[in-house]
Amino acid sequence: MSYDLVVIGTGPGGYVCAIRAAQLGMKVAVVEKRATHGGTCLNVGCIPSKALLHASEMFEAAEHDLPSLGVIVGKPALDMAAFMKHKDTTVAANVNGVGFLLKKNKIDTFTGAGAIKAAGKVDVLGADGKLTSLESKNIVIATGSDVATPPGVKVEFDEKTIVSSTGALSLAKVPANLVVIGAGVIGLELGSVWRRLGAKVTVVEYLDRILPGIDGEAARQFQRIEEKNGVTFHLSSKVTHVEKTGAGASVTFEPVKGGDAVKLDADVVLVATGRRPYTDGLGLDAAGVTMDRGRVVIDDRFQSSVPGIYAIGDVVRGPMLAHKAEDEGTAVAEILAGQHGHVNYNVIPGVVYTSPEIASVGKTEEELKAANIAFKVGKFPFTANGRARAMRHTDGFVKILADAATDRVLGVHILGHGAGELIAEAAVLMEFGGSSEDMARTCHAHPTMSEAVREAALAVDKRAIHV
Repeated sequence: MSYDLVVIGTGPGGYVCAIRAAQLGMKVAVVEKRATHGGTCLNVGCIPSKALLHASEMFEAAEHDLPSLGVIVGKPALDMAAFMKHKDTTVAANVNGVGFLLKKNKIDTFTGAGAIKAAGKVDVLGADGKLTSLESKNIVIATGSDVATPPGVKVEFDEKTIVSSTGALSLAKVPANLVVIGAGVIGLELGSVWRRLGAKVTVVEYLDRILPGIDGEAARQFQRIEEKNGVTFHLSSKVTHVEKTGAGASVTFEPVKGGDAVKLDADVVLVATGRRPYTDGLGLDAAGVTMDRGRVVIDDRFQSSVPGIYAIGDVVRGPMLAHKAEDEGTAVAEILAGQHGHVNYNVIPGVVYTSPEIASVGKTEEELKAANIAFKVGKFPFTANGRARAMRHTDGFVKILADAATDRVLGVHILGHGAGELIAEAAVLMEFGGSSEDMARTCHAHPTMSEAVREAALAVDKRAIHV
């Protein structure tokens, strides 16, 4: 069978690439090893975790927040079966939706493990052992990423006691004690799910801070909020051993700068130390594709060292974010169609879906200082925002960083309720090269949380109204 494009992997980058290519008139096929489309994100990542985050937020609100609003419901009880059904229903709706879109766009689907035999040739090994050979003018690798473990530490996942992010989405009961290894996005999000439901959560992190790459001030304030919620953090701590025990599991760690080892017992240990590019079994070495630390090396047109073989998403450089992969998938399809596909890597927003959320786009203060770029800061707290007060969501702030000479916005960082939605207008502003003055002169509806964004823009020039 011959195609214009074969995409290996139907996660956010892969399926978007395939659909956009089909829209542009190409004959397209996708290869997916799972029985369902959507990759890690839709099956065991972004989507199921957000379903559990929302449900656990509602559980916590019923007990702690609603009474202050005059809504008395009594002490909530957790129906674990219904809790997990909500997650599973959400996942099914999303993955089935992707399947529908692929069929709608007349894209052929091949289920099995894909391997590149050479430029223009892909073999698909089905679960039944049947081998199907495909020919294509172009191939896009969009196979995503897999769980990474702490360097030098042997971890044996059973996904019940010692779990990855996958197992943490399907625990049979709320653990009394949960130890999370890694204070990144995944660890803090999933840790917050089980904390709200009653788990005692302890986080062990190698670095001297949580959420590396996030604005330092936002990370520090969020850590204080989580500590008030009962989360214990052990920073600058190196994990040396993880093992199952008769009562659950244990984690041993020691201070990075030296000191006595500490052993923590837990009902469940979540290993959340990041992810690695997944290219296993693709045959890239034999095909002559140049790799760098597990990633596919690409040029500015997403092409690998082998003409006709492209790569996007988590298997290439840049942040491992679903929306980054989607943009790259669109860009590749348009490049193959003779258009000018492009991704602006300076305007890729990131969100931590905790409560409150943390969202950012562009540079942090730390990055600007390291690059010796002069900048101005405008900050506005949600404690001074009328809508935030009305909803009792006053934790956090909006921070805008603007070039000291041109006033062009270089970065926006938000810690607060709904920050993931609020960051979008900052991304649009930055995509068009906007200034803090542009934001400050734009009328925002009252009362809304978004007014805090405008006030932060006004604060860049020291003219915020409500502080």
